[in-house]
Amino acid sequence: MKQPQKRIPLQPRRSLLAGAVCGALLCMAPFMAGAQEYPSRDIHFICAFPPGSGADVLVRHFAEKLRPIAKRSVIVENRAGAGGNIATEYAAKAKPDGYTIYVHAGSAVAANMHLFKKPPVDAAKALQVAATINRQPFMLLVDAKSPYKNVAELTAAMKQKGAKATYASAAPTGSIMGEIYKRVTGVQAVEVSYRTAPDSLNEMLSGKLDYAMHDPVFALAQQRENRLRILAVSSGTRLKAIPEYPTMTEQKVPMDLTGWWAAMVPTGTPKPVVDQINQWFTFMVNSDETTKFLNSFGGDAWSNTPEAGQAMLVKSIKDWGPYVKLAKIEPQ
Repeated sequence: MKQPQKRIPLQPRRSLLAGAVCGALLCMAPFMAGAQEYPSRDIHFICAFPPGSGADVLVRHFAEKLRPIAKRSVIVENRAGAGGNIATEYAAKAKPDGYTIYVHAGSAVAANMHLFKKPPVDAAKALQVAATINRQPFMLLVDAKSPYKNVAELTAAMKQKGAKATYASAAPTGSIMGEIYKRVTGVQAVEVSYRTAPDSLNEMLSGKLDYAMHDPVFALAQQRENRLRILAVSSGTRLKAIPEYPTMTEQKVPMDLTGWWAAMVPTGTPKPVVDQINQWFTFMVNSDETTKFLNSFGGDAWSNTPEAGQAMLVKSIKDWGPYVKLAKIEPQ
């Protein structure tokens, strides 16, 4: 005779289900607690440049603004060197808990994936963009005493000088901007590389250099002091912060080299923590004071979701491969 199937009583079934749910919640508890209590201690901002640099000023601005919002101390750690790779590696390998935030140019992180033969980390996999901060261009500069008032006038003069023409750069974006300019116009100027943009100033003012491709922090400061003149910017369209400066594209040298800054965390940081960091930075970036501050750097405030920011990082890494080849930069 067929034996009847044993039935588990309803109450034990409920007990088993309750036990399974409790077990799952216990496994998730550390992550849930971490997200709910965040932040419960000091937050560290990582800066890839030394104290006093333009990047350091920007990072410290956000550190100061975050303290009263997060109600925690925000400590800036300067980990300069290796073109930013030291800071990138440190931040990417930190514990993914939201207490180490890398405030740096996402475009620079992307560039280093091609500027070095062996980058310390795969940035797209090791870092998560929590929030974007701004967009800013590089700038074409000449001595304020020079007769050149636009790109066409500079180009005509440089063609006459031929291979005797020279220009300064101090960053990969400047090198690439310079190479695109030469390719489009046929100018044969020789690039002179400097460790920092200010290092090139004396030779710009003495006439040893004909023009330069530099970052907006340096360029705007020199323009205000009437030492150098800005002829054009590298972004595809004019920025709201500096609408008075035409683009290279408007002056018949098509390009769109726009740098962007972000707050990044190690991959694996809990989503609620990433979202909290995004909310903090979005609030700060869109405040009148910070918008004005970013404008002084020649950049537009630029807020995005973590997902859109990460997509931008991936795209930038892809875009920088051809740029580096165009500028004939040998990976280090």
